[in-house]
Amino acid sequence: MLITGAAGRIGSVLREGLREHFATRLLDIRPMQERPGEEVVVADIRRQDELAAAMTGCAAVVHLAGIPNEAGFEELLDTNIRGTYQVLEAARASGTCRRVILGSTNHVTGFYPSDETITPEAPPRPDGLYGASKAYGEVLGRLYHQKHGLEVIAIRIGSFLERPTSPRHAHTWISPRDMVQLVQRCLDTPNVGWLVVYGNSANQRSYWDGDEAWRRIGYVPQDSADGIGDGSRDGVDAFQGGELATPHPRWAS
Repeated sequence: MLITGAAGRIGSVLREGLREHFATRLLDIRPMQERPGEEVVVADIRRQDELAAAMTGCAAVVHLAGIPNEAGFEELLDTNIRGTYQVLEAARASGTCRRVILGSTNHVTGFYPSDETITPEAPPRPDGLYGASKAYGEVLGRLYHQKHGLEVIAIRIGSFLERPTSPRHAHTWISPRDMVQLVQRCLDTPNVGWLVVYGNSANQRSYWDGDEAWRRIGYVPQDSADGIGDGSRDGVDAFQGGELATPHPRWAS
């Protein structure tokens, strides 16, 4: 299994949590210390030759490399959009990699009102260029499933933190332990085809009803942010994307 962006916050947690279950190849543009049972590759996902070499012999890839927040269009175009294309194309061309797990984001649907509950089938409503770049990755993943037969799961990751710290996290938090379990289920479940899942813990006030997709892969979150906040559903945010979801004044009311 290949993990791109393995030196990042989520990648580092997956590296520790999955090492006993999978032989891992870790890719990042930053050097990492290699440990027993691991192979480290310093490479850039925007470079097709480097990515193709890193993909050699891998049966699956967890794609986390990219810009993880709001940024300028050219920067997102080069890394999130072009980089995701390169990952899917390298998987298709490898001859061995049949499953791609895409690290997407809850900001793909950030402009849904916070008093609504949505499912993974809800059409994208990105709250910024970052969310739009991840929505593109989801659509491209579906194309590569239907046209090239890759199995692709897009995880719309919520608020990934060691512990919840703000009222919004009562609706969006995912713990490191649950993140590891979710990715492992995405890798292990047979015949998954194409799927979008929300990546969050067992938060009773979640913005997302992802139970059906979770059942499909056998994900049962162990943690919860239910003790955060005052019990209000919408808190201080009008939209699910929080501070990123600031509408034009014409549409604000």
